[in-house]
Amino acid sequence: MTDDLVVMLTAFNAEYKAVHERLTDVTLHRHDRGTRFEIGTVRGTSCRVALGLTGKGPQSAAVLAERAIQEFSPAALVFVGVAGALWDTPLGDVVVATHVYAYHGGTSEDDGLKARPRVWEADHGVSQIAQHIARAGTWEPGVPPGTAVHFGAIAAGEVVHNSRLSAEARWIREHYNDAMAIEMEAAGVAQAGHLSGSPVAVVRGISDKADGTKTTAADRNWQPQAAANAAAFAVRLATELVRERKQPTMKDNTTPGTIYSTSHGQVGIHAVNVTGSTVYQNGRPPSPTTADLAVELASLREQLSHEHAGGRLDGETYDAAQVELDIAGGALESPTPEGRKTFVLALKRLGGLIADLAGLAAKVTALVSAAKGLV
Repeated sequence: MTDDLVVMLTAFNAEYKAVHERLTDVTLHRHDRGTRFEIGTVRGTSCRVALGLTGKGPQSAAVLAERAIQEFSPAALVFVGVAGALWDTPLGDVVVATHVYAYHGGTSEDDGLKARPRVWEADHGVSQIAQHIARAGTWEPGVPPGTAVHFGAIAAGEVVHNSRLSAEARWIREHYNDAMAIEMEAAGVAQAGHLSGSPVAVVRGISDKADGTKTTAADRNWQPQAAANAAAFAVRLATELVRERKQPTMKDNTTPGTIYSTSHGQVGIHAVNVTGSTVYQNGRPPSPTTADLAVELASLREQLSHEHAGGRLDGETYDAAQVELDIAGGALESPTPEGRKTFVLALKRLGGLIADLAGLAAKVTALVSAAKGLV
């Protein structure tokens, strides 16, 4: 994982430009399949951003999101752009997704169309940081006074909505009436992040009301402003994500009962019982070896088998998880930076597959963290 880099993707050039204007020392990065990213640093910070353009629609957004995650192994992926308001959110305000609906899922039956949505929740840690930034109210002094940040569901599909009377609009009100905004790419990005184990944030500026008043002239006025507001919040979010990852922690949960102190001074432990605990002071804990990680992989494989046998992990997900474990195990046999990257990416994908199994997901996260110190 690249702790000081966040990937930001946009669908349109106006959105891309709004992010680009907040970066300095920008350099071009070419993917071997032709995709171009630009990597820059947020002004006045150490946060690096890899910026890419996906084009319109969920398919291209998903492919480019997956490609970016594989290429950069970022601390997080943020999708930035504009959206239509489904209710009365003011133009120019920012909506941060608490969860994303892929609203086109359904089944057509004799008595009508029944909704079968897919839903992705926002990463908890990312959501907490975003909420804190919004409460502080200092995320961007340059935005127009009164610009607010809202948190709620975003509906994503493949139709441009500009009506509150159409059959599609009625369908969304009936089945997704808690959605605050509607757009076309977030479902693809959320799915890519889920499968790759990468935290995803979706940040949208409201550029129209999706109510029949959307026009080319109105877009010329509101799209740049809405994109700029979304970019301002997204850049601040990226900066905070990177800053938090760089902060030293007193307790590392990789090994239960172990406390690490990297500064001079005393470490106090107050507990009724302390068993099997190790304290490292004035230094880092020992770096793991490939043998250590191989043992952890074997334990993880055994626990996955147990969850599958108990019916808590379906067959398709179990098989996909085994594939990622095989990839990770093979990568351990290659003690190179590329091998470590492959190991980390396989585990991140595994984490996305088993996100519903909190205990195992936490163990995968710990393994990813341990791989940073692989010797």
